Amino acid sequence: MAEAIDIHTHFVPRSIPLETGRNPLWPSIETRGNDAAAVVVGGKVFRVIDSRSWDAERRIGDMAADDVDVQVVSPMPELLSHWFPAGDADALCRQVNEGIAELCRVYPGHFVGIGMVPMQDTALAVRRLEEVSSLGLHGIEIGTHINGIPIGDTRLREIYAAAEQAGLMVMVHPLHPLGLDRMGGRPELAAVAAFPLETAYAAVSLMTNGIVEAFPKLRFLLSHGGGALPWILPRLRHARTIGPPLDSLFSSDPGEMAKAFYYDTVLYDREALDYLVTKVGKARLVVGSDYPFTIKQDRPAEFAEAALGIARETFADNARNLLGLETRSMARRAR
Repeated sequence: MAEAIDIHTHFVPRSIPLETGRNPLWPSIETRGNDAAAVVVGGKVFRVIDSRSWDAERRIGDMAADDVDVQVVSPMPELLSHWFPAGDADALCRQVNEGIAELCRVYPGHFVGIGMVPMQDTALAVRRLEEVSSLGLHGIEIGTHINGIPIGDTRLREIYAAAEQAGLMVMVHPLHPLGLDRMGGRPELAAVAAFPLETAYAAVSLMTNGIVEAFPKLRFLLSHGGGALPWILPRLRHARTIGPPLDSLFSSDPGEMAKAFYYDTVLYDREALDYLVTKVGKARLVVGSDYPFTIKQDRPAEFAEAALGIARETFADNARNLLGLETRSMARRAR
């Protein structure tokens, strides 16, 4: 059977050493027995996790049950720490990157890694991209904003230029979303309702600030199927035809610009996934699950195949293109 590559899975280290002098929001991992743990931030439990976040053997067993051959492993988004002082963010980036790189080094047939850099310090982030490459990681994950700075902001262009030059992809993941107060303030609504809106905000920022045109070889992945972006594309396209001032928002057709991004299939619904394909085409879709978190899509490759009638090898080829890997079986790379 053709290979199944899950592009959207997350990693948390078994432990995060506390370094002297770090800020009060420095995260720690509080173990709770042999399997359970909690990510503690600022003295409060941010998320309860278990060994699936770091245990390779357990992940591999779950992959078999989910009919997945390869996981692309990225940091748990809260670890990105775009709100830290740059030095603290840099130290945490190195710890997490090394943990992901070690997982991939020991099990190269099962895992491919994506790292993180201190995006709040442009010059430092550019330098750290070299380390990301040297660790064998294939890209970086960033939030939908950098502590309030839109990801289309000119201050980030040097980072994008360096990532493009290095052949690294950029995964855009929702983080600290807007609007929770307008939904009643319940934090559980962040991942459920606010994340799709965040991804749309981020995509529009990239599209209206010239990032797509400036870096045509830079490969962006919009997680969770692009969130609300596919659904507002008709409105964006219509606005461009109306005339001033709306016609100046986009330098070209937003529908065509959206086809520059890649999108994972974490949409849970066949009709929603089919709509995404009508807007961006099958060449930009990659299988994803959001493993190991509760909201994950089970048997993601099977879901995508059944929903769209597209062979999983097509999705796998798209994933290899996104990651900058040669088109051959990743699960057999170590053999």
